[in-house]
Amino acid sequence: MVPRTPRVVVLDYGSGNLRSAQRALARAGAEVTVTADLAAAEAADGLVVPGVGAYAACMAGIDALGAAATIAGRVAAGRPVLGICVGMQILFEYGEEHGVVTKGLGLLPGGVRRLPAERVPHMGWNTVGPPAGSALFAGLPPDARFYFVHSYAALAVDPLTAAGALVTTADHEGGFVAAAERGPLSATQFHPEKSAQTGAALLGNWLASLGQGGNDRREIR
Repeated sequence: MVPRTPRVVVLDYGSGNLRSAQRALARAGAEVTVTADLAAAEAADGLVVPGVGAYAACMAGIDALGAAATIAGRVAAGRPVLGICVGMQILFEYGEEHGVVTKGLGLLPGGVRRLPAERVPHMGWNTVGPPAGSALFAGLPPDARFYFVHSYAALAVDPLTAAGALVTTADHEGGFVAAAERGPLSATQFHPEKSAQTGAALLGNWLASLGQGGNDRREIR
């Protein structure tokens, strides 16, 4: 029996690299829809929450669409969600920008702050340090590089590990959270859709985790 192609929704709430994410996921083996339809987002095998720009603006878009309950409901029901860049950041309890604190979705513990670095934004390719047992990074070599564009990140690892999350870190004049995996919830600060072969392999791993016949996890050499 041929496994069914996984159905993935990229949530359109007015922010994010929607089409590049759509193309990358389609290349990785998914049937992808970009939509603001919350019923479709709820029903999909996997939901991708992208995001670029300011934390507060992204949360305003989520609130205007009424998407918070849909995202949280999927996670509570064990249905996979992948946050990318600011789409990862808004999964945390709060984000602080220019002295203003904005409430996030609260699906991951802790907050998001400005990188404590002289060179900001952190832009370009960087290696990451995934933990043992990571599903997102399975089969990827230890020197795999991913593409980052950001000035803010989750800086504290301990609240995540205490909550049972697998935490991948990276360094830019100091450490920060590059990815997190906690049950059905996965998130990356980098852009897998812009990370060439390594990003494609990571997205393939995520699709495989949907349990609906996504691409096999691919090892990169």
